[in-house]
Amino acid sequence: MPHFILIFNIKQTKNTSTIVNSKNKIRALVLMSGGLDSILALKMLQKQGIGATPICFESYFFSCDNAKIIAKENGINLRIVNISEPHLEIVKHPRFGRGAAMNPCVDCHLLMLKIARKIMGDESFDFIATGEVIGQRPMSQNKQSLDVIEKEVGLAGKILRPLSAKLLARTEAETQGLVDENKLYGISGRSRKPQLELAKKFGIKKIPQPAGGCVLADADYGKKLKELMKHHPEFNGADAQVLRFGRPFWEEKILFIVARNKDECEKLNKLAQAGDMLFEPQNFPGPTVLARDFDGQVGRQKIEEIGKNYLLRYSKKIPSNPEITVNYPKNEK
Repeated sequence: MPHFILIFNIKQTKNTSTIVNSKNKIRALVLMSGGLDSILALKMLQKQGIGATPICFESYFFSCDNAKIIAKENGINLRIVNISEPHLEIVKHPRFGRGAAMNPCVDCHLLMLKIARKIMGDESFDFIATGEVIGQRPMSQNKQSLDVIEKEVGLAGKILRPLSAKLLARTEAETQGLVDENKLYGISGRSRKPQLELAKKFGIKKIPQPAGGCVLADADYGKKLKELMKHHPEFNGADAQVLRFGRPFWEEKILFIVARNKDECEKLNKLAQAGDMLFEPQNFPGPTVLARDFDGQVGRQKIEEIGKNYLLRYSKKIPSNPEITVNYPKNEK
């Protein structure tokens, strides 16, 4: 059996530079996911006296929940930007393809950086920084993808990646002396050991799990989303979100979702919208079932029949006279 040796390097760069003396404090806009890498990038810049402002993007497919928790624990003033609608469009029509599931990582990074570039220009930030590590994610965190992204968004040389800077071409922040290059690193690969060492150095006690958090990278969810796109290409954010809970079944263009536990029963109730049907057992234990009709050609009676059958199929201890209620959510829900 072959043996593999993982080699990582967190030595500081040998090049020397001095941060430019200026009456105005140097300002960096730091893309923050809430994972350890982005926290380290933020801390590294703050340690140099740079005014680092963390910004987190959220959409239908990923949230800023981790980043909010970390920000609160560390007294960080986090900025949140919702990109749900434009992100939904690139999920449907990615220019640069997808990863192993339905994750359009390159297009997603492009979108975030385009928004960050506008903020940088409008609010006079000196550069953008990220916690990206070369080789950590095969699709979006390799040198070729990073070059494509930078050129595409018009930020060539303006994005500093403090954790992997030693392995990349020098950015304007480095050549202009906005950062101390002695305090940048050359980390690569998927091992977290170098980052954990740095976390100790910066006194980060609560180590967050790898951020990821994008449901589009989940293979199981990816299959569900592909089915949704096949049956209803013009799906919206609410349709994408409801797929995250329960077992989905398709009857022509009608989606039935069967909850698997109490939490999913509650989630389906919250996500139900006008036009849906909710099926719930009354005199026996069973799951909530949601029906969403994307066609409008099937009669309500037929949908009710199918929905009740799904509920009974996944129920136990069914009495001889099962009672099932059918609710119709209103617009205000």
